Amino acid sequence: MSATARGLAAVGWRELVLLPELCGTRIPAKIDTGARTSSLHATGIERFEKEGKRWVRFLLDVGEGRSEPVICEVPRADRRKITSSNGESQERLVIKTALTIGTQSFRAEFSLADRSDMKFPILIGRTALRSRFLVDSGRSYLQSDAEERRRLLG
Repeated sequence: MSATARGLAAVGWRELVLLPELCGTRIPAKIDTGARTSSLHATGIERFEKEGKRWVRFLLDVGEGRSEPVICEVPRADRRKITSSNGESQERLVIKTALTIGTQSFRAEFSLADRSDMKFPILIGRTALRSRFLVDSGRSYLQSDAEERRRLLG
């Protein structure tokens, strides 16, 4: 059975996404099937304990000078070695949080990294996309309405 026959929603190579547990602003994200784990632009990362559990605090920059960075505090899910697109491995903190793309909301894992050199503050990897979305790499903002898509694409 094909992906469209299973009713998967289509996403373009870039979309606006929402992280409702972290911030109320939709954030530009690059959809990247070459990346296993999603990544979130985080600076000022600090680990701390709260009620006997491990937590992490960081500044979330939503990109493009859209607003001031948001201070986020979340339970820490894991610490993993992540291999970047240039083949370099680094140990990163990984959190789980709600992610909304279009009308679909679900929990996803994000490694915390300084993405200030990247065009998009969020990268959505294939683990988050699997069994939910079909990627059309030649299109953008398929989960936005027509008016918003016209505004975003100029």
